[in-house]
Amino acid sequence: MGEVVLEQILVYGTVLLLCGITIFFYLKKKKVKSITTIKKVEVAKEEGLFEPVSLYPYIDLNTCIGSGACITACPEKDILGIVNGLATVINTSNCIGHGACFHACPVEAITLRIGTESRGIDLPHVSEDYETNIKGIYIAGELGGMGLIKNSVEQGSLAMQNLVKKKRPSRENVIDVVIIGAGPAGISATLAAKKHGLSSVTLEQDSLGGTVYTFPRSKVVMTAPMDLPLFGKVKLYNTSKDELIQLWEKVISQHKIKITENTKVESIVPIENEAFKIITNTGEEYICNQVLISIGRRGTPRKLGIPGEDTHKVAYRMLEPERIKDKKIVVVGGGDSAIESALLVKDNNNVILSYRKDKFARLKPKNKENINNAISDNSIDVIFNSNLVSIDEKSVQIKINENDTSSEFENDQVYIFAGGELPTGFLQNAGIEVAKRFGHIMKKHK
Repeated sequence: MGEVVLEQILVYGTVLLLCGITIFFYLKKKKVKSITTIKKVEVAKEEGLFEPVSLYPYIDLNTCIGSGACITACPEKDILGIVNGLATVINTSNCIGHGACFHACPVEAITLRIGTESRGIDLPHVSEDYETNIKGIYIAGELGGMGLIKNSVEQGSLAMQNLVKKKRPSRENVIDVVIIGAGPAGISATLAAKKHGLSSVTLEQDSLGGTVYTFPRSKVVMTAPMDLPLFGKVKLYNTSKDELIQLWEKVISQHKIKITENTKVESIVPIENEAFKIITNTGEEYICNQVLISIGRRGTPRKLGIPGEDTHKVAYRMLEPERIKDKKIVVVGGGDSAIESALLVKDNNNVILSYRKDKFARLKPKNKENINNAISDNSIDVIFNSNLVSIDEKSVQIKINENDTSSEFENDQVYIFAGGELPTGFLQNAGIEVAKRFGHIMKKHK
């Protein structure tokens, strides 16, 4: 009898020991993960990547149970992590706002927000059916706060469905709807307009795809299939920007739809009979019953207004930097976008960075360190106190403000990062209400 009891004690003791060892290593692993995440957060803060710049996940720590489902669902690296059993954001600036974490959280501890308690974001007034305070003008996509491809495609289609419900009677020489912007929301809305039998015109200030081409990576990540009007379900999880554009071009071509590119809408003017006049920078005017605005939040790149700026060698964003080789490049600007672009092409090109001030200010710490290293090793020629004054086919003129003289430099390509003209004024001129939101919770539209 005593032997049986002893055996039972040994068994129970072994089980307890194994459980203890398991718990010990589990807690140790958990602690290591927490320490690793804390270090990543510190680095993100040092590099200026901790603060959100657009839509981002806000975590309610009183509700979070630390399941890690949000981290598993996120296709991006080091956006979220676990510290002391609770989720936390890390490189929030790199979040692309797809909302996979929001949908994956089993206890609804995550909301998608825009703006923080200290930094507000200008957002237009948009109702649940995507209509603004001006009857007949609708907004979908990034401008309304919910960006990214799947969300924007969905909103473009839904906005058009709601617009159809309030469709005004067709009139001669009056277009049913003018769609402003040919990014994901604009393309979806254009296809949906065709599907619903509406007459439409789509105007894009740049090229087909809009803000998709401004994504800082060659691969575009989507977390779930999307329904593209007139095409059906699209399953693209890790596709390139070019492949996505090619898909859109294919669908647009098949349905004989025209997108008018390189045409910026200057104003939307309400006219008699509840119609609108759309005035463009090319002098074209369109009369329509309804308007859908699907432009990005970044607005229009600010131009320098100098001779030669309208030539093909000038760009306001850098696409596929890995393809740019053996060129003489001038980058204009002193902000993070200019610095990052110059750094991306310095190894395979001759790069001059022209900045109008005497030193850089408010750069992300990592960018500041990298540009200082590039100046030290002469991989980038930085000209402070300078202004680009003219652009020719094979050269540029840069004025040095200190001695008020201009110098000529051989040149193949110019990239200008002088900021942007935000769309706030454009919207307000059309009568659309715009308010600054702090930590605003984004909700799904119907």
